[in-house]
Amino acid sequence: MTSNLDDVGRAKDDWADAWLAQLRTLRQLSSHTTAAYARDLRQLATLTAGRDWQQLGQTDLRRLAATLHAQELEPRSIARKLSCWRGFFDWLVEQGVLPANPVTGVRAPKRPRGLPRALSVDDAVQLVSGAGRPQPGAAPEPAALCDRAMFELLYSSGLRVSELAGMDLHYRKADATLPASLGWLNLAQGEAVVTGKGNKMRTVPVGSAALAALAAWIAVRPAPADGSAALFLNTQGRRVSPRVVQQRLRAHALASGMPVHVHPHMLRHSFASHVLQSSGDLRAVQDMLGHASISSTQVYTALDFQHLAAVYDQAHPRAKIK
Repeated sequence: MTSNLDDVGRAKDDWADAWLAQLRTLRQLSSHTTAAYARDLRQLATLTAGRDWQQLGQTDLRRLAATLHAQELEPRSIARKLSCWRGFFDWLVEQGVLPANPVTGVRAPKRPRGLPRALSVDDAVQLVSGAGRPQPGAAPEPAALCDRAMFELLYSSGLRVSELAGMDLHYRKADATLPASLGWLNLAQGEAVVTGKGNKMRTVPVGSAALAALAAWIAVRPAPADGSAALFLNTQGRRVSPRVVQQRLRAHALASGMPVHVHPHMLRHSFASHVLQSSGDLRAVQDMLGHASISSTQVYTALDFQHLAAVYDQAHPRAKIK
């Protein structure tokens, strides 16, 4: 491979300057971005003690990533630096300076998995039960009853927002215009059937409060305009989208004075956390959430411990030093 530049043996700084100039002119990256890349390249030169780019191998770059991790640099920052170095060495390979990119296959340390955010029991109940309440002496609007039923069902059964939006009032067979139902209610049994990730179907219980909210909505629910059996509808009478559910829940949470940003998945987290706090049955929570692996459900045990720790701090006379 021949070089696209004049001198393959040019100084390290020249190669870095040429790459940064190309980023500014051809890719039109901002001065802020190119300045950050320049800092990352200078750090690479410092960490490698001035060795030529051609002398660096994959083992060297793995060692550098480990060094940055040992210096307690955030995994996100390490990933950004590796991305910069990978792009630079890709360019050097294109110029014929290097036979291969030494950053290929080098990954940043995994970022610690953050705990899911859940509402307290009181906040969750206040949020879902407050939806759809009319002013004194006024009849509830159908849209408000729809919201109440959606929010109650999300919290009652721990559904994903896509599962909620795809639910039908009853099972519907496929025909020439519409596919078969992916999810549907079984009001007589107090259950819902949903299709989750990997097209895996599961049956989840529906609580009495959610059943009452669903009955109130179904009593005023118009026939869907698209001929489907969609349970929840938008203002045009068609199946509600996950985005609309998010917007309606956020607006209701703001109007209710919730102290945090509320989204549908937070109600799913709240469902899992509150059931686990009450029952301690991790396997049952896994089944109801539709998790393929118990490790995905175990994150809620940390929330359960946080709840117990908060109770301890408030209740034990020696929890805090006075």
